[in-house]
Amino acid sequence: MGQYLTTFSIASANVEHIFYSANFSKKNIKKKFNKHYKQKNSFFVGEYRKQKINMNSFNFKKWNTILGWSTFMVALITYSLTVEPTLSFWDCGEYIATSANLEVGHPPGAPLFQMLGAFFAMFALSADKIALMVNYLSVFSSAFTVLFMFWSLTILLKKLIVGEKEPSTSNAVMILGSAAIASLSFTFTDSFWYNAVEAEVYAMATFLIALLFWLGLRWEQEINTPRGNKWLLLISLVIGLSFGVHFMALLTFPAIGFLYFFKKYNNITVKSLDRKSVV
Repeated sequence: MGQYLTTFSIASANVEHIFYSANFSKKNIKKKFNKHYKQKNSFFVGEYRKQKINMNSFNFKKWNTILGWSTFMVALITYSLTVEPTLSFWDCGEYIATSANLEVGHPPGAPLFQMLGAFFAMFALSADKIALMVNYLSVFSSAFTVLFMFWSLTILLKKLIVGEKEPSTSNAVMILGSAAIASLSFTFTDSFWYNAVEAEVYAMATFLIALLFWLGLRWEQEINTPRGNKWLLLISLVIGLSFGVHFMALLTFPAIGFLYFFKKYNNITVKSLDRKSVV
């Protein structure tokens, strides 16, 4: 009987040892599981918050590019549907003829316009389509004018509303919407539309003015950076090319000069303004 009791005691002790060992291991497993779950949970919570922040943030640069090219396409389609099929009055017939044959027009001439007109005339499928293709030079020039007008407006409105900071969603919508309305309104103005569908130098001259002003704004943004003067080199190049179209590009000189002046000089007086204006 005593032998059986001893055997039973040993067996009970072993069972108790196994039970406590299993219970201890179960506690460790549960503890490790909870720790691992908290780590995974915190990771997913962090990722969710990050994605939520990204969803709430407004990518101004992306939408500025998309809406800019959208206004370009609206203008391009509009002018393509209403372009002159042949020639118009005034100098259009002369510009079409001199462009197609690379001849010299009336003084002071427009060599850049005529060379680009010759390039567009190469795409004419027949002789009676030459005038139409040269007219398309003004179509594309005017569409690009609307594009750079949109981008210039977004730069100015952003600087006026938020300065150098990134705009909030509401401010970005207001900036982009205002620029789009203004650009599309200019697209359908009578004088600009009239010049956009015929072979005259005024459409390309307006495009060069819009391009120069946008380049001036980009130069003003990066004027204090190591490679900021690259925009000034582009401005000089475009000004030189503009003399081969029309001298209207000279109208951007004062605007670009004042952009430089107000960027470099914080203390503005009448004396400094007069001196810098003369320079």
